[in-house]
Amino acid sequence: MSRKKKSNTSSPQAAQGGKPQRKWYKADLHLHTPASRDYEEPGVTYLEWLRKVVDQGLDIVAVTDHNTVAGVGAIRRELDWLTQLELQGRLNPDEQQRLNEWRELGNQVVVFPGFEFTATFGFHILAIFPPETSVRQLEHILLSMKVPAAKLDEGSTETGATTDVLSAYRMIREAGGLVIAAHANSTHGVAMRNFPFGGQTKIAYTQDPNLDAMEVTDLDRSGRSTARFFNGSKAEYPRRMHCLQGSDAHRLTMDLKNPKRLGIGDRATELLLDEPTYDALVSVLRSKQFDRVRPARPADKPFDPLDVVRDEGPTLVQSFHESVAVRGGKFDAILADICAFANTAGGVAYVGAKPGKGKLRGLTTPSTVEQDIRKAISDRLTPQIELKIDLIQSQAAKVLRVHVPKGIDMPYALDDHKFYVRDEAETSLAVRDEIVALVREALGFEAESDEVAAAPPAAEKSAEAVESKPAEKSEEKSGRRGRRGGSGRNNGKAAQAPAAPAVVEGAAPTLPANDATFYLPQIGVEIVDGEERNGQRFYTIRDMRNGHVIKNVTRKGARKLWSYAIQQYEDNPVDPAKIQWRNHTGFIRVERRAGKPRYDLALREGENVRVFYGVTDDGMEGEWSQFVQEE
Repeated sequence: MSRKKKSNTSSPQAAQGGKPQRKWYKADLHLHTPASRDYEEPGVTYLEWLRKVVDQGLDIVAVTDHNTVAGVGAIRRELDWLTQLELQGRLNPDEQQRLNEWRELGNQVVVFPGFEFTATFGFHILAIFPPETSVRQLEHILLSMKVPAAKLDEGSTETGATTDVLSAYRMIREAGGLVIAAHANSTHGVAMRNFPFGGQTKIAYTQDPNLDAMEVTDLDRSGRSTARFFNGSKAEYPRRMHCLQGSDAHRLTMDLKNPKRLGIGDRATELLLDEPTYDALVSVLRSKQFDRVRPARPADKPFDPLDVVRDEGPTLVQSFHESVAVRGGKFDAILADICAFANTAGGVAYVGAKPGKGKLRGLTTPSTVEQDIRKAISDRLTPQIELKIDLIQSQAAKVLRVHVPKGIDMPYALDDHKFYVRDEAETSLAVRDEIVALVREALGFEAESDEVAAAPPAAEKSAEAVESKPAEKSEEKSGRRGRRGGSGRNNGKAAQAPAAPAVVEGAAPTLPANDATFYLPQIGVEIVDGEERNGQRFYTIRDMRNGHVIKNVTRKGARKLWSYAIQQYEDNPVDPAKIQWRNHTGFIRVERRAGKPRYDLALREGENVRVFYGVTDDGMEGEWSQFVQEE
């Protein structure tokens, strides 16, 4: 059953036959019914279920029972049966009242059929289909994904050996369905939090082109949120993912004794659509318009996306500028950020806003400011880059949001000679080696490596058995670690991660115990070499965020993270005997710096110990994740 909510389809444009007016629709795309074996209120009728959906003000919902469409079938059978009785003039008063209520409720909400599929290794995937999709078609899809015929009506999470995750994505998409990773950051989620393996498999499961979106449980949380992790700023996760939230309700109302057991609509999403249709939903989730999905909030506490980013503060991919005054260099600081974003990972500059919870000043003439920014970028940035600038309003203040893509023609320079890069939450002038690395990356050069001995596959021997060779001087390779795996040099020795295992479509990926892609931490600093000249110590450091090797770095002149690494290296020399080892990876210390925990970690390669300073939890995947401490 599926009908458009009447109150949502009337607008001046629609009345005149023009394009419908976009509006926000409240959706819960992860709902169970009594057809799921683990449903917590088995006495509930399907009419009571739909009544609760409407009572919660939902405009769009999906029926997603475990590995079954029995709930979809039950709803359709009751409607068909009552409709046939009506046509035959055989309805009694109670049946007529029930049919009238079905129709009344059905006119107020759009219901999509679907299911929650359990793939190999227990990962859950939401499959949502157009309302006209028949039960037979849906059951055929489940059968093709190896759900046993005898279990089609059970509604159980346990189905035996089924299709792997990547094949399931592809098969659902080819069948005309929308593919959403269920509770991706939680139990049975493809982001594999607290899972015994990860790395390359996690990349494949969360970046596959057939995956439309990820359902997460922390959509509007600042700081360490899943949506922030998959915002496209990480080399290993370059595809920005649409993230939404659903209640995963197995009951009508929240269990007050266990608030984690949500009811229908308790964790919903709002979508900015032309109309509440399947095609409109698919269009948004397969687009790059990430400002058309937001967590649903009560009417008296509407969601303000600027509040979330202000709470998060400046990061690698976002900055804030309260003033645009030319005096004092504030306007030039905006241009420098734009240049830095283009040279680093892309980003967003908020003009007229400051981080934190203070009152916003906003801009008095945002259109003039936009023109000034566009003209300055046209005149002063080389080469040119296309910006998207839009106006948002928060606390009655007008703020410009400047979207900057990662450039394809690096390096970008301001005034022909100022090359800026983004470093954590700050913009800095690039040093010589960073400019060289940007040029090499833009030209597509394969990274040059030191002479190394390959780390052995985990299945063959441990990291302690790695054979080391003396390092020879060479240009360090640049580019994304996703291509190069990572290499390093320390104490005169070097080691390279093994090649990442290929993920073959249609087959379960290899699940290595020591995943090659995350052989090294993804954020932090490694001190590669050092020498003293005229009484001053000069270091060669490797920035783990991009793999760039920078020479001639001093403690006094270094940026914050680089300075921290040199400070620790000089003031707190690492004693290998005091490292807390777990196999070949080790924990040294953790400190809170710049509002987040920073870890000093170690990697043992034969007799050689490599140390990584200032690693954040975002950079700790694979075996490194075992050291992340809950805040």
